[in-house]
Amino acid sequence: MSITIRTKTIILPLFFSCLSFASVHISAEQSLTKLEQLAAAPQRSELNIQRNQYRNPVETLAFFGIQPNMSVLEIWPGHGWYTEILAPFLKDQGQLTLAQFKQNDGSFKDERSIFWARVSARLAERLIEEKAYFGEPALVELEPPLLYPQQNDQFDMVLTFRNAHIWNEDGNLFATLQSLFQVLKPGGVLGMVEHRAARLSDISSSAVDGYLDESYLIQAAEQAGFSLVASSEINANPADTKNYPKGVYALPPTLAMGNYNKQEYLAIGESDRMTLKFVKPLQEPIQ
Repeated sequence: MSITIRTKTIILPLFFSCLSFASVHISAEQSLTKLEQLAAAPQRSELNIQRNQYRNPVETLAFFGIQPNMSVLEIWPGHGWYTEILAPFLKDQGQLTLAQFKQNDGSFKDERSIFWARVSARLAERLIEEKAYFGEPALVELEPPLLYPQQNDQFDMVLTFRNAHIWNEDGNLFATLQSLFQVLKPGGVLGMVEHRAARLSDISSSAVDGYLDESYLIQAAEQAGFSLVASSEINANPADTKNYPKGVYALPPTLAMGNYNKQEYLAIGESDRMTLKFVKPLQEPIQ
């Protein structure tokens, strides 16, 4: 595992300074064990478990510093791949909130909105059907750039997996990051995993469909008020050449090219991804 730390002046919440090293170590070890168990839980499909090798959920969540007593917001959970781990991890001591796609009130005309509204509805049904496993995550709607209901300083952590490129394509990246900044508590963490564009030089990159330039995303988050504290290569994939006819969607799990070069794309695996950890500073910067 390769982790690059970028030094920033960050004032940590007081409760961290009050903990002994032993208690932090035990808590981290217990959390890691619980994450490992949930990543391989029988409530997850075999297909979802197979994707652990590409998405590295245990290492990723540990890198972000998740704890079982946190209030966590997961953005656009889709079919619930990460929710299957997050919800049971947080259900006893913490609280998971899912920012879902907007429900279809009958006015949707485009296929993308109709599809994702259907996906969100199915996940909501599953949460009820398997309440003993998932607990009771809260549900809100996120229609970028606004979070509903918006309330400042709600969450200890916000997590978003492979969503930022969509906000960018729709022209809502910066405004959405500003919204997420507002709902995080001071000292809270924004954890982001995103398809990474091919870097051509210090000032340019090749961003085919679905990929996003890492420096560009970091700059957008910092302009929204966040401080980058660490980046990791946990979810890197050097086999991803990023030059496919349908961009990232040619790779699994989407396989948008159908049977065309399917075995080649399966051999590559899922996309090369940046993994970024930001914090919301405790104090406003001095102007």
